[in-house]
Amino acid sequence: MRAVLAGLTLVALVLVTCAQPEPVVRRAGGTAPSSTSRPAATSGATAAPAAGGAASAAPAVPAKPAVAISRSAADVPPPLTRAEPAKVVVNLETKEVEGVLADGESYTYWTFGGTVPGPMLRVRVGDTVELHVKNPTGGAAAHSIDLHAVTGPGGGAVATQTDPGKETMFTFKALNPGLFVYHCATAPIPVHVSNGMYGLILVEPAGGLPKVDREFYVMQGEVYSVQPFGTKGHHDFNGDKMLAENPDYVLFNGAVGALTGNGALKANVGETVRIYFGVGGFVPSSFHVIGEIFDKVYPEGAVGSTPNANVQTTFVPAGGATIVEFKVEVPGSFTLVDHTLTRALMKGAAGVLTVSGPADPTIFSGPLSGAGH
Repeated sequence: MRAVLAGLTLVALVLVTCAQPEPVVRRAGGTAPSSTSRPAATSGATAAPAAGGAASAAPAVPAKPAVAISRSAADVPPPLTRAEPAKVVVNLETKEVEGVLADGESYTYWTFGGTVPGPMLRVRVGDTVELHVKNPTGGAAAHSIDLHAVTGPGGGAVATQTDPGKETMFTFKALNPGLFVYHCATAPIPVHVSNGMYGLILVEPAGGLPKVDREFYVMQGEVYSVQPFGTKGHHDFNGDKMLAENPDYVLFNGAVGALTGNGALKANVGETVRIYFGVGGFVPSSFHVIGEIFDKVYPEGAVGSTPNANVQTTFVPAGGATIVEFKVEVPGSFTLVDHTLTRALMKGAAGVLTVSGPADPTIFSGPLSGAGH
């Protein structure tokens, strides 16, 4: 990732100067864990705290070695093949993890399932979803879930305020197809979200989405740190920077370099690629793949609408999502960025799509690697 950032910086100067348990998803008839009584917690729909309140919730200095927390971009549930709605059971476990922020850097993440983002959920319009949230004994805080795909109070947050050592459950019917963000909604909500508690749920339309060769899962979020970007050692949460919306890190899948090297997205020449992209944090994204044009964009994740065609960069608001599709026609390295390029150049919001296969000089005859822009 440092090489990717260095390459992007160099080009900018020339121009003008990161095994977790998975959610259990099954048809009706499986054995579901029992629901425990819900703790008497306040609704997640509360105002952000004052700076002192946010800072007081800062994670402690880690006592354990940091582990990889970045969810693989290729970790996408397969398309659904059933023609009728069903009952789907989802189990999510919250985990507070000392994770790798970058090489030689760590941060205390709060997660769904031990990764950032949490697992991608995939259901069908009309499904009845029974969703369980388990918060293990020994956790530092209560947690919950608000799914933007839910029609109901708090998106599920009111029903799932879950203290350490407890489990909660609620059901909802997936009424609207689309790609939706989910996140923790326990006060102070911004602390839980900025520490990594977000993910995506896809509600497929009846008949599903058009077939593609590759699907990927990418989410952008932030880390607000006492220590500046690139400081070795443990990074401590900074509530004042969060309230000022001034992150030290803007990241894809939770860590610097999560989507580079072995974590890069991979495809072959001639294949069609679909990226499910969401913003889990508070900074909107101008999502762009350098050297590619999106053949289709489902703006704001609205799969029931006619997609936009031939799009260079698509805007994704905080708490929003999009689906982009394109065919890869030449090999090489294609860099994913937030085109607010200070975030890619200096805060980490960059990844790589590596395309293998024969070159086609009638389409492109230049070098097959390099950041571009």
